[in-house]
Amino acid sequence: MAFTPADNQFMTLALQLAAKGRFTTDPNPNVGAVIVQNDQVVGRGYHHQAGQGHAEVYALAEAGDKACGATCYVTLEPCSHFGRTPPCAEALIAAGVSRVVIAMLDPNPLVAGKGVALLEQAGIYVESGLMQAEARALNRGFLSAMERQRPWLSLKLAASIDGRTALANGQSKWISSVQARADVQVHRAQSSAVLSTASTVLADNARLTVRQPEGGLALTPLSDGQLRQPLRVILDRRRQLTGNEPLFSLPGAILLCVTAIEPQRTMPSEVQQLAVPLCAKGYFDLKALLYLLAERQVRSVWVEAGATLAGALLQQQLVDEFILYQAPVLLGPQARPMAALPELTTLSQAHRFEFNDIYQVGTDIRLTALLNQAN
Repeated sequence: MAFTPADNQFMTLALQLAAKGRFTTDPNPNVGAVIVQNDQVVGRGYHHQAGQGHAEVYALAEAGDKACGATCYVTLEPCSHFGRTPPCAEALIAAGVSRVVIAMLDPNPLVAGKGVALLEQAGIYVESGLMQAEARALNRGFLSAMERQRPWLSLKLAASIDGRTALANGQSKWISSVQARADVQVHRAQSSAVLSTASTVLADNARLTVRQPEGGLALTPLSDGQLRQPLRVILDRRRQLTGNEPLFSLPGAILLCVTAIEPQRTMPSEVQQLAVPLCAKGYFDLKALLYLLAERQVRSVWVEAGATLAGALLQQQLVDEFILYQAPVLLGPQARPMAALPELTTLSQAHRFEFNDIYQVGTDIRLTALLNQAN
């Protein structure tokens, strides 16, 4: 299927619009739409927030009567079902658009080709696959949940040049720069959940909330003016947390992962307990945890923890993306490593990733790598 340079131009705009919702749409996907009449953009829209109108609705509202006979460029297949909003496919039909160009089909079983079928039955010419890779990159969490029934998992670590994350006594504040820590806020804000451990919370006095970063990218607030706070998921197998830690005094839901739910355990009202099965070694079954989170509509997980959890996630090949903030400092061989991994006897046993982004953040280098699917 041949697309024109103009098609690429308009879909690029739709993708840019979709990206505007990445701090607010969770658990819904990021979607952008552009309506074009006679090579002129007459309507723009993107999905702002779950429960509000979809991208096509905003674009059609701006286009008005000019939508009749126009082409709609949309980054994800228009929905065909009634959810919290009416079907977008029917709205496009009612507006009289003549052509719809879709970046990618929606793997959600409620849609999955049904939107295209509705449009085609109405006589609308539909083309799909334009800039599909870019559209998928915008919705990795949503797609992971739909296609793999588990969230997309990003493991974040801050380390020295020699790969150390803390001194032998546990001190780690601050290895990374102020700018790197601001960059972390941007990643947290795009995630459904932040995963950590009780040990990390206690050692670092961690809050794990999203704060508006100073001097960095301004985060988009929700309709009530507040920043969306990801679910904070804390592994507390040994019941170390009391509910009095600073983590619990800040807004946002907390999911405390335990071996068995204890109704008598006193915790703040926003805290829920989740019973997670144990694996043969007596630790939490992390793969089972991810499936349990997916059932709660958690699309993406951002991990901030120590070497033990990092190593366990890597060993079980649950890390989709590895993000390392590497600071220009040396901590020496006695400092703590990035991940607790067993000794390897051959290089073929190594966990291999593929770099897809290298970027300087303040004085640090942010290395982003995706899991090598050949592992």
